Amino acid sequence: MLVTRRTRLAQRVERFNTRAQVKIYIDHAGGDFADYVLEDDIDRRSLQVRHDDLDLGLKDHPIERAIVPTFLFAASDLIVVVGQDGLVANVAKYAGAQPIVAITPDPARFDDVLLPLHPPAAAPAVTRVIDGMTTLREITLAGGDSQRTRLVAA
Repeated sequence: MLVTRRTRLAQRVERFNTRAQVKIYIDHAGGDFADYVLEDDIDRRSLQVRHDDLDLGLKDHPIERAIVPTFLFAASDLIVVVGQDGLVANVAKYAGAQPIVAITPDPARFDDVLLPLHPPAAAPAVTRVIDGMTTLREITLAGGDSQRTRLVAA
């Protein structure tokens, strides 16, 4: 299961219909439209590379963050999250005790608190999980009912 989240630009295009309208909105709000475009480009390239790298002969199923709360992860699913720390934490709420391979799409932009794997390490990490030869790092998520999840270590 490859879980992703739409970029800020993609979210706003959905809301305002066109990139031109989004640019007007961001410029009017004092934001930097070029930063949104750069983030979107890096994210798109990263996802394509991840998809190509993770073509290990397994059936993959892309999942958008919006459907995670209603998605039932099977015990046999291997969960790969490409996104930010918040996406990893959100997926962990629904993944139970299953290991999560958490990959940062842009190491220069995002801290690697919950994203220990940089893009080149994704395929080897997935292979280690499949082979049962990985090191897991258990974390506790804060919230109403503290929950533990396991992340694949770098």
